[in-house]
Amino acid sequence: MHGLANPARFLRLARWLTPLLLACGVVLAGGAMAWGLFVAPADQLQGETVRIVYLHVPTAWLGMGGWSALALASLAELVWRHPLAGIGARAIALPGAVFAAICLVTGSIWGRPAWGTWWVWDGRLTSMLVLFFLYLAYLALADAAQRDGNGGGAGGGSRIPAIFGLVGAVNIPIIHYSVLWWNSLHQPPSLGFGAGGVKSAMAPEFLVPLLVSTVGFSLLFGAVVLMRMRALLADQQAEARLRRKAMAA
Repeated sequence: MHGLANPARFLRLARWLTPLLLACGVVLAGGAMAWGLFVAPADQLQGETVRIVYLHVPTAWLGMGGWSALALASLAELVWRHPLAGIGARAIALPGAVFAAICLVTGSIWGRPAWGTWWVWDGRLTSMLVLFFLYLAYLALADAAQRDGNGGGAGGGSRIPAIFGLVGAVNIPIIHYSVLWWNSLHQPPSLGFGAGGVKSAMAPEFLVPLLVSTVGFSLLFGAVVLMRMRALLADQQAEARLRRKAMAA
């Protein structure tokens, strides 16, 4: 972990890992989506509308997983002062916000035929909307810290965004358990862990393409994060060179 905190070593790794993640993600996500749309059967109760699950569930997972990764990067920035931790958190925030937004949009589209309405102030939906706003707030805080120069450059961030990233993680278990804690129109989790291992309420013909789609979108998410980290590092290095030239002049 500490070895990857070296920017030069990270860039060497990211240079070949980024296209690999991108290619594998496109193949897996595209193939799973095509299988789910054209090959998998319609649901007995929800009919053809269930096919949106192959996009909705992966985006929900990545919206929540993105903030979890952002919180871990914020912890590393605060405790271990990893040079790339703040850059990683900033790189995660934008794609995390995009996936959270897609989750909300697809959930509303799915909810219209399933519930008869586009939106309800349900525990799961409301907490996911809060997560989207948390992403926007983090992006605003990180940009303000960059402009003020408190984080040491384009990628470093300051302690305030890092603390916010940790505090915002409180919302993740609320999203996950909201369908169990409160009366909810949203269905309970389809996957769970019991004494016999992983338990699924989904038939294999739905579960397999869903899992493949989730893995594919996760790889795409990782590729986008690496691309953003490389761009933020390049901006940071360019600003450092400009400062050195200004001081030499």
